[in-house]
Amino acid sequence: MLSRLYVKNIALIEEADIAFNEKFNVLSGETGSGKSILLDSVNFVLGSKADKSLIRFGESEAFVKAEFSVESDSAACKILEDMDIDCDGEIIISRKYSIDGKGSIKINGNTVTGAMLKRLTASLVDVHGQSEHFFLLDEANQLKTVDNLCGERVISLKNELAELVARKKELKKQVEKLGGDEQERERALDLLSYQINEIEKADIKVGECEQLRAKKKLIDNSEKIISALGMIKGVLSDDNGCTDMLSVARRQASTIADFDEKYGEIYTRIENLSVEAGDLSDEISDLLDETSFDEREAQTVEERLELLRGLFKKYGADEEEVLSFLSEAKTKYEELINAAENIEKISREIESCDNSIYSLCKKITEERKNRCEKLSADIVKELKSLNIPNAQFCVEFNTYDKNSANLNSANGSDEIKFMFSANKGEPMKPLSKVISGGEMSRFMLAIKTQLKDINGISTYIFDEIDEGISGMTAKTVAEKFIDISENTQIIAVSHLPQVCAAATAQFLIYKTDIDQKTVSNVKLLNREQRVEEIMRLAGNTNSQAAKTHAEELLASFGN
Repeated sequence: MLSRLYVKNIALIEEADIAFNEKFNVLSGETGSGKSILLDSVNFVLGSKADKSLIRFGESEAFVKAEFSVESDSAACKILEDMDIDCDGEIIISRKYSIDGKGSIKINGNTVTGAMLKRLTASLVDVHGQSEHFFLLDEANQLKTVDNLCGERVISLKNELAELVARKKELKKQVEKLGGDEQERERALDLLSYQINEIEKADIKVGECEQLRAKKKLIDNSEKIISALGMIKGVLSDDNGCTDMLSVARRQASTIADFDEKYGEIYTRIENLSVEAGDLSDEISDLLDETSFDEREAQTVEERLELLRGLFKKYGADEEEVLSFLSEAKTKYEELINAAENIEKISREIESCDNSIYSLCKKITEERKNRCEKLSADIVKELKSLNIPNAQFCVEFNTYDKNSANLNSANGSDEIKFMFSANKGEPMKPLSKVISGGEMSRFMLAIKTQLKDINGISTYIFDEIDEGISGMTAKTVAEKFIDISENTQIIAVSHLPQVCAAATAQFLIYKTDIDQKTVSNVKLLNREQRVEEIMRLAGNTNSQAAKTHAEELLASFGN
């Protein structure tokens, strides 16, 4: 439940600190006093979109803190556990928003995102106002609600169904590993066969691509190579070239070699140079003879490189990866060739699962329909007591057979819609399209009376539930609030004397002028103050009879 709400600098509210009762709380006050502002504060701390207009004029930031008391095994505690946030039964949410558009959200001191906040508060509070989203407008939540009403029988069937659906999913994964059904397997075999043949036909060798690239480099530069080698050969061996000049130098050195050791060394070195020049000239001649590439050889190298590049693009970055792919493809091919028998066996098991799943779906549908018959009758009864005499309500189920059933969902194959009509002669329509305003509020109140403590939410907030309600209907609304608040905390904005008199705690929202500024205030009323407020709501604040009536009204609800 929402045990405490602290508000600072929200619109007309300068500061307010409210301790709510665990049962039935009502907010009353003059029109424009700030009741809606207080609910805006609640919505803000629950995760609604922040708006700078929310910040009190002249202030730089708005702040709201909400304190909740919850059971340790509640859905909210489990959500916090998933978020790795500690919870000992108390949840403190604080949210700040500044004029520059920046904000922060904390849950039990931990900074969280807006999405995390909404996920948590959806399990804590259900706000119903004329423009608010309502839990039961979501058809997925309608099915959850029906299942909660059905109790252990449907829970047991759904657990059994979940096991079968999980088993079927695992069997399908096994079939996929084996290539799928016969057509899928044939397609896979064809592809693998093509891939294997393509790689084997190429007969690639590790390192081949690098060798081809080197050869291509030589071919592409063959003219330059031949030109350079020819020029070098000419320098070395042409007439008056390097070798001739070295021969002249060697002869001259030989004439002085015997005169001194150092002249002998010069002769030896020149002789070595002459020999090296001759050898180098012969080697270059051989290279010139070898360096000849025709266009056919160049084309062959280019085509081979192109083939390898295509294989690398498909099967791996180099020869080793392509050969590894080939090995794996051969293994997979053999597995698929031998998979037919295993797939047939698994397919029979999947079919058996489908039969069992369908049977369980039909049982779950029967349980749901049986419970919804009573639910529909009870809700219509509630609506008539709330002065909607021509109310119609039912739960509409989709129809399905073995071919159209959803056999992959642990929720069964049902799709349902809550159908409603408030007026005689008007057909029932989906709840998501139902009339808004007073009839909408009363319908929701009727639903909540029947479904109290079903959706796990611990606090209901109603904004202007009393629109278009008066007389005996107002008393009925008050009694239903009391009934619901035995299990779920209620915070309601109301103008009805009967509803205010029935509340466990009544808060007055009122405005005062301080330093030429208007401020909204909130105070918990004592019994005498409640009498005065109920007299005001009844339209008579002066007579003794009005006071007596207000006191009797409070007493009739045990207050």
